[in-house]
Amino acid sequence: MESVVALFREPSQAKVVLEALKSRGFERDHLGFALSDAVAEEDLAQATGVSPEAGAPAGSASVIRGAIGGVLASLALTVPIWLLLLIFPVTRIYQEGGLLGIMYGVIGGLFLGGMFGSLAGSDHGDYVALLRRMGVPPVQAEKFNAGINDGHVIVIARNASSARADEALSLMRQHGAIRLDDVVGGGRLQSERAGQDGR
Repeated sequence: MESVVALFREPSQAKVVLEALKSRGFERDHLGFALSDAVAEEDLAQATGVSPEAGAPAGSASVIRGAIGGVLASLALTVPIWLLLLIFPVTRIYQEGGLLGIMYGVIGGLFLGGMFGSLAGSDHGDYVALLRRMGVPPVQAEKFNAGINDGHVIVIARNASSARADEALSLMRQHGAIRLDDVVGGGRLQSERAGQDGR
């Protein structure tokens, strides 16, 4: 199964291209789209009858990133205060309390950071992982994901036939697929076509 992925500036453009793909015989089950605006996503799904793509589950990576961020934030808040306690002779008697403050701050930062990381990761999931599973190369997957985060829409068409994949790619370009470098910089492809093996 080959996947064709393209980036569009507006949900209205995505709607037009999805309708064009359906009129050319692409099945709804083989079409998808993704954007960060939940209301616009629901409107587009209702208007086209095409289901939005759910990002891959974020997994443990977002929890770990959140936990590390929480620990660093707690250290940034508590260590300077402890150092101030050491600098002034009159406050040195509180240095043990300052160490306890650092310890409890790290524990709290670890817990809260991990909790917020898991909540953030479970919202839209990981579109990079989703696109990578479709065979989109890592660099392009990151750029498509950045495009989604910047308010753009990706449209996905899947078909087992190479000729049909070429047709989908041509339709997407005709209907305003934008270059990745116009959105996030450094890209070369207007859209990405790849098989499951990434070629």
